[in-house]
Amino acid sequence: MFKSGRYSGFLRPISYGIDLFFIHFLAFSMFGTSFPYFNFVVYLTIAWLVLSLRSGFYEIYRFTHAANIMSLLGKQGIVFVLIVFSFFGFYNQFDIPPAIVFKYVLLVMSCIAIVKFGIYYLLKKYRLHLGGNIRKVVILGLNQKTDRLRKFFTANPVYGYKLYKTFDFKKSGSDTLEECMKYVMDEKIDEIYASVAELSNKDLLKLIEFVDNNLKILKFLPDNKEIYSKRLDFSYYGVLPILSMRKIPIDEPLNKFIKRAFDIILSLAVIIGILSWLTPLLGLLIKLESKGPIFFKQKRNGLDYKEFYCYKFRSMIPNPMADLHQIKKGDTRVTRIGRIIRKTSIDELPQFINVLKGDMSVVGPRPHMVSHTHMYAERIDKFMVRHFIKPGITGLAQVSGFRGEVDSESHIINRVKYDIFYLENWSLFLDIKIVFQTIYNALRGEEKAY
Repeated sequence: MFKSGRYSGFLRPISYGIDLFFIHFLAFSMFGTSFPYFNFVVYLTIAWLVLSLRSGFYEIYRFTHAANIMSLLGKQGIVFVLIVFSFFGFYNQFDIPPAIVFKYVLLVMSCIAIVKFGIYYLLKKYRLHLGGNIRKVVILGLNQKTDRLRKFFTANPVYGYKLYKTFDFKKSGSDTLEECMKYVMDEKIDEIYASVAELSNKDLLKLIEFVDNNLKILKFLPDNKEIYSKRLDFSYYGVLPILSMRKIPIDEPLNKFIKRAFDIILSLAVIIGILSWLTPLLGLLIKLESKGPIFFKQKRNGLDYKEFYCYKFRSMIPNPMADLHQIKKGDTRVTRIGRIIRKTSIDELPQFINVLKGDMSVVGPRPHMVSHTHMYAERIDKFMVRHFIKPGITGLAQVSGFRGEVDSESHIINRVKYDIFYLENWSLFLDIKIVFQTIYNALRGEEKAY
């Protein structure tokens, strides 16, 4: 029996079947029968099912963002490569070229991606134009947050939520919880969104008992207490439920491997492809204009607040204030060649050496001077959260307009907000998007690149 407005009950088995069809059909087409095809089918079927259940590959909902689907496809594809190669490593006597195996994996994941996004967007169009796959919802409590949710439901019909009523418990002659529950049953409502701030503990218990006994879905909107607005991590110690203050995706072993592999590949490409020939040319120009080293190194705070030396091409005349005062617009310490390399962000390229060493990542919160880190840690709330992950050459805050000189307290506050969002919502697709946005901004030129 499927619940009203829900297609996941049969969409997921169909998706499993389609994906496994591509896996086995393309294997037969590309490898023929010159290898143990039956063993391949059994092994890949089991491996794919286990991998998908572990990674949540088919846990896609109407509110899932396209970027999250891309991230799932990326992670699934990387592990799938290893699974397929492990099979042909065991049956190495059949001597199938690695290029053919890579081509097979690429075709499989491309077909799966097309089907996945096809279903995702077709359902959106189905909800928008035909009114199908609809979830009936009500909101309990009237305040600023529930009003934003009401506007979200109204402005985004593609998600398939139809708001029937918002109940207000505070005004005189307002609805009671019992009337709300009766309305839910009479109108066959699917989901209830309740504001924590609007209900007493007694009402919350009564509401939970009601939804459990009537197969309704209950979701809560956090109140103004900050703990409820965090991305909490829920786990069990034995049978005891434990909440952690935040979940950091990069801490998961697979994600850590993917991010480090991305860092190594990109840093090697830049070091070999660009720095190998740019460094001598740029070094000569730097030396001709002013005495001093080609590279400038400065202590910064990185992962777990540990200090490391961050490298740059020297863009200023050597001065004792470099570690104390941040550069400002029209700063007289900047050389002529320095202005050019700072404007184009070329001065940051040596930091790919830091990435290769493991002190930094390509994408992450930008590291500050040690003196500034101490100052901001005392003044700015949650500033230290940025040090849960490696600092980056570029970051979400930088491509969102918060790069360069910190000219106001609101600037650093917003930078921290973007850094924490990145930390809690990391994906490989997000990293790639930030890298391309950084390149685009550098080519276009940025106002605060001085």
